[in-house]
Amino acid sequence: MLAADFSNFGSEITNVTEAGADWIHLDVMDGQFVPNLTFGPPVIASLREYSRLHFDIHLMANNPHELIEPLIDAGADSITLHVEALTDLEKGINQIKSHGCKVGVAVNPATDEQEILPFLQSVDLILVMSVVPGYGGQSFIPASIDKVKRVRSIIEDANQDIELQVDGGVSTENSQALINAGATILVAGSFLFSSNNQMSNSILSLRGNVNQD
Repeated sequence: MLAADFSNFGSEITNVTEAGADWIHLDVMDGQFVPNLTFGPPVIASLREYSRLHFDIHLMANNPHELIEPLIDAGADSITLHVEALTDLEKGINQIKSHGCKVGVAVNPATDEQEILPFLQSVDLILVMSVVPGYGGQSFIPASIDKVKRVRSIIEDANQDIELQVDGGVSTENSQALINAGATILVAGSFLFSSNNQMSNSILSLRGNVNQD
């Protein structure tokens, strides 16, 4: 939702829901871990009346522990933490799980995917960033496709049921390659919100050959 019109945020959430999205991806940025500053728990709580879809919170903050419980209270269904933001990631994971909320771990483009290995038994989702986080509308980093393949291999070798999410510059130019590489969730912002009244068609085109049953 980073690419949405914030002055009309509730209606934008409704539009995405009616267009056939599976999840609502909400980027919470603190202006410190990443340069941009977005919104926090009060805004997310106010958006709950506009959609009952899964609220997927991508938490980009230097002190995420302080935001976890307020975000869950606001209606988060999953919260993804960055390996780069925490010295004790396991503590953050356990804090989220203790509230019955799903938990994810994100890795930036420059971060080695091996950083996720200690947490494979604990997480529901791994997020591969295909742009440097902090701003919407960036160009997709092509090397992300190979990184997705490597993370998929890590998940399979660990025999874990973990969603593999990709976020950043996702469009029909790369969605099928990402699906083929093993991605199960594609986060799309600028691509969808630039499609005017054709958002539902854009969502279908992103899914490509994914089984939609």
